[in-house]
Amino acid sequence: MTPRSARPLRALVRLPPLLWLGAFFLVPFAITLKISLSEPATAMPPYLPVLDWAGGVEGWSSFLEALHFTNFETLAGDALYRDAALASLALALTATAILIAIGTPVAYAMARASARWQPILVALVVVPFWTSFLIRVYAWIAILKPEGLLNAGLLRLGLIGAPLEILNTQVAVLIGLTYAYLPFMVLPLYAVMSRLDPVLREAASDLGASPTRVFWSVTLPLAAPGLVAGALLCFIPMVGEFIIPDLLGGSETLMLGRVLWGEFFSNRDWPLASAVAVLMLLIVVGPVILFREAETRRGEAAR
Repeated sequence: MTPRSARPLRALVRLPPLLWLGAFFLVPFAITLKISLSEPATAMPPYLPVLDWAGGVEGWSSFLEALHFTNFETLAGDALYRDAALASLALALTATAILIAIGTPVAYAMARASARWQPILVALVVVPFWTSFLIRVYAWIAILKPEGLLNAGLLRLGLIGAPLEILNTQVAVLIGLTYAYLPFMVLPLYAVMSRLDPVLREAASDLGASPTRVFWSVTLPLAAPGLVAGALLCFIPMVGEFIIPDLLGGSETLMLGRVLWGEFFSNRDWPLASAVAVLMLLIVVGPVILFREAETRRGEAAR
């Protein structure tokens, strides 16, 4: 098969993912962006559309004339939304750093385990997915509340004199995020580390490198793709997380997911809620673009 004759086959192979991307990402994003540029109204749906899809050229002309960014100006000018965005970024970045610190040694230990134990360890990581996410978060309420299991154990050991106020704080949110997203960090790292050539570690050891030096100089750099993939898999959904901040963070923890929920369901301000959704998308798209650029440069350097 010549390169020219293979082009139609390549286009056919690429078509399903492109259709999937268009149907479940580009079209919903276009609808969300359209609503974010609209004005709220007491109607069903509760907004005044600024673009008539069936209006043709006249519809687009009217749209451009009536185009305004009031909702995005509200997001930029109101401290509530700025604080929510900054809090979401801070909590997501902090939780991602914690997940890297915990997930890296766990994945390394799994990859270095014997072939008999590796499937068992992977199953233990995956087991939490067998239960409802909501039930797992509710379980942490029973653990972290003042009369919960954690405080009861610490009091019995004499480590604290009074129950710790952990529930309804950002610490509780970080604990919940770390627990919920740990498998998403461990599994990509394990997938990469388990495929590393052991000869490279043996060569570094033969040259006099300590086990710690081998890990930092050989294993971790080679596992960087899995580390970045795991970090993105955790960071992206955590920015818009709603259930964990709502159940474990209380009223003091305000993240973009809770703001979006409030504007959409409580205030019924769909345009502003859509603007929040667009902002969340812009926040998470940035790291993905940087990752793609880094991968492209890495591929070019490898050639």
